[in-house]
Order: sequence, then structure tokens, then C-alpha cells
Amino acid sequence: MSRLSKSGSASAARVAEAAPKFTAPDRAALLHLAHDSILAALEHRQLDLKAPTPHLAEPRGVFTTLYLHGDLRGCVGYPLPIAPLYRAVAETAQAAGFDDPRFSPVTKSEAEHLAVSLSVLSPLEPIQAEDVEIGYHGLVVTAGKRRGLFLPQVPIEQHWDRTTFLEETCRKAGLHKDAYLHDATLQAFTAEIFNDPGTKESR
Repeated sequence: MSRLSKSGSASAARVAEAAPKFTAPDRAALLHLAHDSILAALEHRQLDLKAPTPHLAEPRGVFTTLYLHGDLRGCVGYPLPIAPLYRAVAETAQAAGFDDPRFSPVTKSEAEHLAVSLSVLSPLEPIQAEDVEIGYHGLVVTAGKRRGLFLPQVPIEQHWDRTTFLEETCRKAGLHKDAYLHDATLQAFTAEIFNDPGTKESR
């Protein structure tokens, strides 16, 4: 049985659970790549993109979140595995730095102080509302062309219960808060999260 169909409560520690499991060198390589991709854009140079290991060439969904002095500075991701992981990290890091509409583009002076958090996603799977576990599942709500997504750590950071998590994901999709009870499609995923030392987890 898939872990995504398991019901019951979960502790915050489960946010760190996910497949695949990345080694310390894997994590360091991806975090370095995220930083370098932002610097490359600021320095107007081409990024030499090569997979550090075959494992990091596997297609994966990923979200890159940037923090500046502890405050959110950008977050962009690919919920679906549309690119090799190393390339997805480079692309989402640049997008978080320069294309998140909530923020102005990152400057050269800010870049050296940025902290990065990466959330590598498992494949999306259908889930029933009552099976969503706080602290373990990320959530996608879809209705027509509208889609809302929150990473697994968000309801913990916001102190949401399951119902609030479902409602807020619906709101993020631009839907009525109880759309998950009607025509909206629910999908869940897990995330393996790793960050620069001292970085808050991403949202």
C-alpha cells in the first residue's frame, strides 16, 4: 500500500521523510548549484550544467526557496518531474531569484547573503481528504485550469489542522474553500527537504 493512502496524525519530524534519499555530497552539490545559478545570471555568464552524479539526473519535481536574513525572498518550483533534478534546481533557483512576482529581482549585493532550501518532491498521487497527514503530505488541489499547491512544511509553520490545510490550498487555487469536497481533484506528495545551515524551511 502506498504511504500516500495512510491516515492518522504525523509529527513535524516526518516533514524530512521522502524518497529518494540524498547523500551529504548530493545535497551539497545541489545547494551549490542553486547558488551558482543565481550568480551566473547576475554575472551574465553561461552556467555549465552537468549532472554531478547519475542519481541527480533523474527527473524530479523540486521547489527552491530563498531566504535573506531569515525572511522569505522567493520560492518557485516544478511540482511535476519535467526535467532532470540538477537542471530543475538550476532553473527554479533562477526563477525564485528573479521571477517570483511577489519580490523584486535579487541583487548582486543580496546574492552572497542568500540561504537556499530545496524540497525534492515524490510523484503526485491521488488522495482522499481524510487521508491527508499534516507534516507528511504536500497537497495539490486542481479544478479545471486552477491549481493550488502547498509544501508539507507549510501547515506546520502556519499551525493549520487538516481542514484548514485543505481549505487554504483551495483558496490558493482561487477556489471556494470547500472545493475539495466537491469537484476539485486532490493529489498528495512527500518532500525531502534540505537547506543551507541555519536556513528556515521553505513554504
